Amino acid sequence: MADDPADDVKDLDATLTSIETVLDLDRMRRDLAELETQAADPELWSDQERAQLVTSRLSYLRGDLNRVSDLRRRLEDLRAAIDLDDPELLAEGVRDLPALRTDIETLEVRTLLSGKYDERHALITINSQAGGVDAADWAQMLQRMYLRWAERHGHQTEVYDTSYAEEAGLKSTTFVVRTPYAYGTLSGEHGVHRLVRISPFDNQSRRQTSFAGVDVTPVVESTDHVVIPEDEIRVDVYRSSGPGGQGVNTTDSAVRLTHLPTGIVVSCQNERSQLQNRASAMVVLQAKLLERRRQEEANAMASLRGEATTSWGNQIRNYVLHPYQMVKDLRTEVETGNVQAVLDGDLDAFIEAEIRWRRGQSR
Repeated sequence: MADDPADDVKDLDATLTSIETVLDLDRMRRDLAELETQAADPELWSDQERAQLVTSRLSYLRGDLNRVSDLRRRLEDLRAAIDLDDPELLAEGVRDLPALRTDIETLEVRTLLSGKYDERHALITINSQAGGVDAADWAQMLQRMYLRWAERHGHQTEVYDTSYAEEAGLKSTTFVVRTPYAYGTLSGEHGVHRLVRISPFDNQSRRQTSFAGVDVTPVVESTDHVVIPEDEIRVDVYRSSGPGGQGVNTTDSAVRLTHLPTGIVVSCQNERSQLQNRASAMVVLQAKLLERRRQEEANAMASLRGEATTSWGNQIRNYVLHPYQMVKDLRTEVETGNVQAVLDGDLDAFIEAEIRWRRGQSR
């Protein structure tokens, strides 16, 4: 940060102007007007899926425009305070300067999300891996962390499937984060997360290392043309279960879909009816197949360029609770000693650093 507030204003103005150019505010206003017209159509809600998509994009776009407008207003207020040389106004503006810089930098990260599927909703699957009951508990802790992150930002979520482990925690879980650019924002969370702590399940209080895999895929839209022939799917129905294997449903409403050509298996048991669960499971299966297709295309391009591709099984972040407290990302080297805040959903520093790192890797 420059010593002179006028220099700070000059730097921030250049950054904000660049953001406004990349976002293309005129196009955003035209898109907003078009979405408002669609939202006013009484027939819109006859198609629930399309209606939710329109209203979600409308809310996000309006929020983006308001955010840019508010940042520009705060910057101009500071500029005016400097020009007027009013000590009281200037002191107030200088106090807001660190927060203003942070808010502009956060919006700048949003402009880096320009991938093919970045603007999609995100489908997240978490699987417990090595570590026994601690790994299952760790998978549940990660689910809570991401749901809390979404709650902090006002993003809608829906849990499609929860497979409970016998003693504690989860074998796996699948949920969706519904907000524009959720996939681009969260795709960097894809990989293996490692936890080190004193095991609460060990009567000798020994240190335990456990692992959980996080899989992030974009939600499929109608334009993706992911068509799955009926003869390529095996459908199994079963009774939903709760923690410890207890039955939570008296009917066989849970649905498991197996895609025979690829062996991909998805399940859904959180809806009330078998029909609803099958529809939700199909959404998950289509997303998995879309991601498989995207990864195959990326691998083919990397092969042509002579580049190596990374596996989703790569470890990306360590969470250490003992013998010291630290969360550290292995790609960006961002770290914090406030582990509890991270587990409570305070992930923005890690997510933003990863987006910048990913952009740097693609250059």
